[in-house]
Amino acid sequence: MTNDSKIEQIVAHAIKNRDARERDYRAQSLKIHPWVCARCGREFSTENLYELTVHHKDHNHDNNPPDGSNWENLCIYCHDNEHARYVDSASGTAVEKAPRAPVTQKSLAGLSDLLKGEKDQEE
Repeated sequence: MTNDSKIEQIVAHAIKNRDARERDYRAQSLKIHPWVCARCGREFSTENLYELTVHHKDHNHDNNPPDGSNWENLCIYCHDNEHARYVDSASGTAVEKAPRAPVTQKSLAGLSDLLKGEKDQEE
């Protein structure tokens, strides 16, 4: 067996375990919590329940207390937004992280002299 096939097996096993774990806590959360997005208030029925996700409040997918205290049901849109906000806050924005270079150019330098020159030409 090659290293690539071993890695593929390990990854497949991890994905299978993750999917099983997600089914378990999702089913529990749907039993415990109302079928309403905790952010936008959208209500769900059996027809569109697939759009309701379970969000881990502490962002730790292995923290699944049976009382559901680390879960909240979010619609797919609010869930995506929550994770995007978390990533942004964890990494900071590019503007905040980038060092600011000192301003070395003066875009209006010499303008006064040019304007004076134009006034002299008009007179």
